[in-house]
Amino acid sequence: MTLKALMVDVDGVVVVRPADPARRSWAWNLEANLGLSLNQLQDRFFAVHWSDVVHGRADLHERLGLVLAEIAPGVSSQTLADYWFDQDSLLDQTLLADLKALGNQGFELHLATVQEHYRARYLMQDLGLGQVFRAIHYAADYGLSKPDPAFFRAVVDRTGHEPQALLLIDDSLKNVESARASGWQALHWDGSTRLADALDAAGIAI
Repeated sequence: MTLKALMVDVDGVVVVRPADPARRSWAWNLEANLGLSLNQLQDRFFAVHWSDVVHGRADLHERLGLVLAEIAPGVSSQTLADYWFDQDSLLDQTLLADLKALGNQGFELHLATVQEHYRARYLMQDLGLGQVFRAIHYAADYGLSKPDPAFFRAVVDRTGHEPQALLLIDDSLKNVESARASGWQALHWDGSTRLADALDAAGIAI
C-alpha cells in the first residue's frame, strides 16, 4: 500500500538534546536557576503523578502546584513549566527541512508523541510545529501512549488511513517494534544521517 502519512516522534527526533552530555536533560541546571531539587521533583512529582498527567487523567498545574507548594513554595507551576518547555525546545532543523520537502510532495506530516496537554500545545503553537505538521497525536489526548498497540489503533481510527499507509519515525526501538506489529511501517531514528539516507538504509520506499 502507498505511504500516505509520516507520524513523527517529538523528543529525541524533532526535539533534540544539546551535544554537551552534561546538558542533555532539560533539568540539568534546575537547582541553580530555580532553587528546586531535581531529586525531590522526580520523587514527589514524576514518580507519583506523571502517569496520570501524561495520560490526561490529571491536570499538570494542579498536580505540580500541590507538589511545589511543599518542596519549593517560591516556585509556581507556571514558572517551572515555562522553564521546562523552554529548556526542552531545541529543534532538529535539518530533519524538519527534510520533512517539509516530503510534505511538499504530498505526504501528510503528523506528530505521534507521549505528551501532556500543555506541552503539546506549546509544541504546536509556541514552537511553531503546527505550521509543519497537520496534527499531533499524543498520550493525554488519547489516554494512551506508545508503545501500547491501542495507541496505534487509535491513530488509525482518527486519521482514517490503513495501518500500512502510516510510517512511524521514532528513537525508541520498543515503539518501532510495536508500530510494526500493528501493521505500520516504522523507522528507528538515531539522527546520524539525513532522512532520505535513513529511509533508504531501512528499505523504506518514499
